[in-house]
Parts: sequence; C-alpha cells; structure tokens
Amino acid sequence: MNPILIASDHAGFDLKEKIMTFLIKKGIRVKDLGTYSKESCDYPVYAYELAKNISSGKYQRGILICKSGIGNSIVANRLRGVRAALCHCVKITKLSREHNDSNVLVMGSGFVKADLAKRMVLAWINTKFLGGRHLRRVKLIDSIDKKNNNSCQVAQCARVGKECVK
Repeated sequence: MNPILIASDHAGFDLKEKIMTFLIKKGIRVKDLGTYSKESCDYPVYAYELAKNISSGKYQRGILICKSGIGNSIVANRLRGVRAALCHCVKITKLSREHNDSNVLVMGSGFVKADLAKRMVLAWINTKFLGGRHLRRVKLIDSIDKKNNNSCQVAQCARVGKECVK
C-alpha cells in the first residue's frame, strides 16, 4: 500500500503529529504534506495539496485535520474522485468506508481527541468497502461529479468556458 497522506493546518498540527507517530509505530507509512508548525496558516492550501494527490491517483488515501474539519472537507470534495468524510466517532468512520468508500478521512481537532482519533484512523484503514448496493451509489456520485461543470481537475487542466481543457 502507498503511504497514507496526512496534512493539517495550525489548529490540527498537534493531532496530526500524534497520529503520524502512532501510524509509524504500527508500521504504516505516512507522507506528511504539512503544515510543519503551529504558526497560523491557510487550511485550503494543505487540503488542496492532499486532495490533488488523491484525485490524480498518485495516492489512494489521506487524512486531513483542522479545527472543525468542515473547511478541509469542503476543499477536498471539490476535486474529482475524492470522497472526503468528516468523521467524529468510530462508527461513522467505519460507515464512511463500508458505504461510501471514503478515501480521505477528515477530523476536527476541536472535537476529536488523540485517543479517539487513533481508534478512528485504525478503523478507517482496516474497514473495507462493502460494494453491492453501495457501489451503485458511489458510481452515481462519480457520474454526478463527471457531469458537474465545476469538477475540473485543476491540477491537470485549465477551465475554458464550460469545457475542461488539458
């Protein structure tokens, strides 16, 4: 498995560091996309960088952390093929994998403490997508994504009028 990407803003920095250490101790490879300090920064920069790598297919999974998780979710889900799930408990985290095949786990450091976050991350990594009727629904999401004119993969092309031009 490719490394799991991880990124945060300043508000998620401490939790990101704890999760990275936890994963590395478990033998799971992690690629840190920043931020690298508690200095104030703009979460969209880091969320976009992670989501771009998922959208391109270069990496399969990522974890985003900010204060609430909401902003990171909004940014990540703008990119085609990204299914970012803002989770707050282990049950929701498992469902995000089983039913939605989430490829980005988003957490809010103001609402999820380190012990819970570690359990959530392990559940997310170890839970498989169920397929079946859920696959049909994920394919519907993908078809909506392809039809949506706002779904241009900015990393690979530039929008001209209503067409995505590489």
